[in-house]
Amino acid sequence: MHGCVWVCVGVCACVHGCMCGCVCVRVCACVRGYMCGCVWVRVCVRVCVCAHVHVCIDDPSSNLEEVIEETDALTSVHNLGSKQALNADYIDSNYEIGQLYPFLLSTDPQAPTFPLTNSVPMTQSFRERWHMNLNSLMERALIPHCGDGKDLYIITGAVPSDHRLKDKVTVPEFVWLAACCDVLGGGWAMGFTKHAQDSGIIEDVMVRDLEQLLPHKPQLFRDNCGETEQDTEKMKKILEVVNQVQEEERSLLSQESMSPLASTQSQRSAPPSPEAPEGGGSFLGKVLGFLLTPFIKLFQLIYYLVIAVLRSIVHLLWFVAKQVINGIECGLYRLGAATVSYFVAIGQELVGIPWKVLKVVAKVIRALLRILCCLLKTICRALSIPLRVLVDITMFPVYTVGAIPIVCKDIAVGLGGTVSLLLDTAFGTMGGLFQVVFSVFKRIGYKVTFDNSGEL
Repeated sequence: MHGCVWVCVGVCACVHGCMCGCVCVRVCACVRGYMCGCVWVRVCVRVCVCAHVHVCIDDPSSNLEEVIEETDALTSVHNLGSKQALNADYIDSNYEIGQLYPFLLSTDPQAPTFPLTNSVPMTQSFRERWHMNLNSLMERALIPHCGDGKDLYIITGAVPSDHRLKDKVTVPEFVWLAACCDVLGGGWAMGFTKHAQDSGIIEDVMVRDLEQLLPHKPQLFRDNCGETEQDTEKMKKILEVVNQVQEEERSLLSQESMSPLASTQSQRSAPPSPEAPEGGGSFLGKVLGFLLTPFIKLFQLIYYLVIAVLRSIVHLLWFVAKQVINGIECGLYRLGAATVSYFVAIGQELVGIPWKVLKVVAKVIRALLRILCCLLKTICRALSIPLRVLVDITMFPVYTVGAIPIVCKDIAVGLGGTVSLLLDTAFGTMGGLFQVVFSVFKRIGYKVTFDNSGEL
């Protein structure tokens, strides 16, 4: 038989102002390499810091410092504890002073940890898991995706319930944290809630939805930390880490719930101690113990194997169911987003129709005004013409009609002269031709002389 050790580092709760860092060690007893039983051992290192009180809250007339240790204020402050919680208010209860913003996340150990606005009643288990959740989220998701935390802003708070400790200190219904990464073009915003029950799991919510869960619905960040310009890829990576943290917390809760049962079964099935011999039957007891021990270990191994298989099956079914639910939620979210986008686009178009109609009407009115302006300019220019020019323009048709007979007469005279000229030309040409012909015949023809006798 030999032992195998598994180590996991976490953050443990603090009691009355003491801060603890814890290391959880899992020691497993093994036989021939097979696991047969495991025991969780938690080693805590406690660093105690005395709780502080605000003197001016209970005694405004006090001359003491604003913040002093509670032990020093008990004898020097009048009505101490009348308006703020003290360590005595947590005595005989399952609650202790818890910090919304964990002690280990701050570089200044006293100032941001113990003020009134950062202290709420928490159970030990709830405080352990809340601080463990925030440590995991800060180190694995929030700081790495915001430039090493230079532009990361954190707001924490608690929503009160109806339960009070000694009718004085209000126990929160749930605690919350809002983170804003104010980086231009690559920022994001995310919220987280955790109910005060010991079985509560940290949940991620959008900042807008977180504001609706808080009293009076305040606005946590300006413009919801640039909601319109957030980096969705970084938010998806952060949600992946959140899912891992949730799975780790569920696994831790299941292990804590199974550990009492496993310890009980181990005690029942443990073999008799061979270190307690009883007289003459000690040798026989040793022999029987030696013979029965392998069978007992075998039964223990089978039992743990069955438990491990059942646990694996349950985890597998839970994982499959979660993936199916996440797929359905993602599909419904996308369908809702598409529907909203569709109706938003239709609404924008419907809202834009009256504006477009007004633009068209304005253009028509502008065109009519231009036409009217042109008409007025024409009339003004017409009125600016001299009267004599207008009379001449008016009498032009009369002059034209009166000139028509004269023009026709001139045309007729012209045509008659043209015809007469043509006739004179024709007759002159013919007379000239006859004269030429006659002259030719006169020169070449017979010359006949006539005398009075009448003889040839």
